[in-house]
Amino acid sequence: MSVVDDKRRKSWMIDTSPLRVTTFRRMWIGNGASFFGFQFTAVAVPVQMFAITHSSFWVGLLGVAGLVPLLVFGLWGGAVADVVDRRRLLLTSSALTWVVTLGLLAQAILGVRSPHLLLALTAVQSIGFAISSPARQSIIPRIVPTEMVPAANTLNYTTTTAGGVLGPLVAGVIMGIWSTGTGVAAAYAVDALLFTVTFWATWRLPAIPPIEPDDSGEKPTAGLRGILVGLRFLVTQPVLLLSFAVDLIAMVFAMPRALFPAVAEDRFGGVSAAGWLFSAIAIGSVLAGFTSGWISRVRRQGLALTVAVVGWGVAIALSGLAHQLWLAVVLLAVAGAADLVSAVYRQTIMQTFAPDRLRGRLQGVFTVVVAGGPRLGDLRAGATAQFTGVTTSWVAGGLLAAALAVVLALAVPALIRYRPVPELAENAER
Repeated sequence: MSVVDDKRRKSWMIDTSPLRVTTFRRMWIGNGASFFGFQFTAVAVPVQMFAITHSSFWVGLLGVAGLVPLLVFGLWGGAVADVVDRRRLLLTSSALTWVVTLGLLAQAILGVRSPHLLLALTAVQSIGFAISSPARQSIIPRIVPTEMVPAANTLNYTTTTAGGVLGPLVAGVIMGIWSTGTGVAAAYAVDALLFTVTFWATWRLPAIPPIEPDDSGEKPTAGLRGILVGLRFLVTQPVLLLSFAVDLIAMVFAMPRALFPAVAEDRFGGVSAAGWLFSAIAIGSVLAGFTSGWISRVRRQGLALTVAVVGWGVAIALSGLAHQLWLAVVLLAVAGAADLVSAVYRQTIMQTFAPDRLRGRLQGVFTVVVAGGPRLGDLRAGATAQFTGVTTSWVAGGLLAAALAVVLALAVPALIRYRPVPELAENAER
């Protein structure tokens, strides 16, 4: 292979340069392990709910149970992340999530079979996630140089989605071998065990206290006033606002996750197929991540984000028409590739556009949108399927998401015109 060919190949391979930063490398390992474990729970909870109720609507209600606390604690958690040491906040909120996982394990072992308890545990788990996520994501620009932020985000998304591939597949195998009760208990146990890795990684982080207020004179607070300051900044920045809006459209209208248990049983022959459906989107994201060297070189980040969201919607719609499992998996994987691209640019735009004094609060809004959107999507998909059928709910949602993204981008072109402005790293800690 010639030198030119080798350089061209490397330019398309995933950029691993942020792993040279020791602090980021530890955090990356911890996030990857914990997300892999969480995928067992992400599959087990809806499968257990469907086994108890035999209703896609009840599965969709899991989205509501996760959404309500997310709306409240996501914003509050972001405000707190601008006031306290982000490492300490991440440790505390992660502990809450781990306790909930133990609760899920206990109810499965005891055979409680209560849909209301599943909804309650999902809600508390969402609180832990809502508080930890703004802290975790706002740490990244503090531990890597600004020019490495897109590559760091790509590494994180690729690794977590790799867990999203293996986790659901292994969970599907476990639940296919054993009875549903034993299978979901084993899935919760794996999640609880692997979550300890993220405690180690977070414990090894350096202290990350808030940066002193700048010339604006605004001192961050964890109360309503602090939240409102972040929201006022957001509504005056069309680029940020539109990046949040297109993601919300994509997730609310084109997330078919709540339909996977019913489709696996009725169309593809059993619970083991659910593992493939839940992992398919992540498969595409991983493959896209391994060939993502080009992502950091794109200047029209807003346009790339918009195109990726449209691609997501179209691929989701086509996957809903598939009656062969392999075809559904391939089309969902294409959607997952588009999702990785849009996710990296959404995160990067937010992290580099916002000043550090507001980064936690804006990350809180980002968490509400990114995590709340799929939960609303679960509710929409499950409720719509009750009246129109699974296929119509799935396909129409994907097409509507693609169409709305195009309309919004053309009506307010600030996002598709956006190009990042080169900056110096604010505080690259190693």
